[in-house]
Amino acid sequence: MFSIVWLCAAFSPLQAAEFSGNAKARVERVIDGDTVKMRVAIWLDQEILVAVRLAGVDAPELFRPKCEAERALALEAKSFAEDFLQSGEAYLSGIAQGKYAGRVVAHVETAGGDLGNALVEAGLAARGGKGSWCGGA
Repeated sequence: MFSIVWLCAAFSPLQAAEFSGNAKARVERVIDGDTVKMRVAIWLDQEILVAVRLAGVDAPELFRPKCEAERALALEAKSFAEDFLQSGEAYLSGIAQGKYAGRVVAHVETAGGDLGNALVEAGLAARGGKGSWCGGA
């Protein structure tokens, strides 16, 4: 009973918007370049399945691209993220409530480094706000 109460309190919108510390996670599937469905350990023997949006970066849109060039880059970003996360193991840090229901925002790190940084270095994501993937379109 305590675990259920703690879980509800820990992820209640009335609580602080950030989860302190790192959380161990397993990759379930890559949705697109900057969103990953993950199984996250939140307590002893307790996990949640949640969509994780990468903090601080924006990758091209896969599901509503503004042009064909954006769609092509989005597919490349998704493939890059799948390769980067192929071990299936990751850690989340700086976890905060996302603006869309059921999604959190966090940094996703593996032994190979931070996924968001790697996407930016590969030219497949932009720091901060929305990237321009259609040459100003």
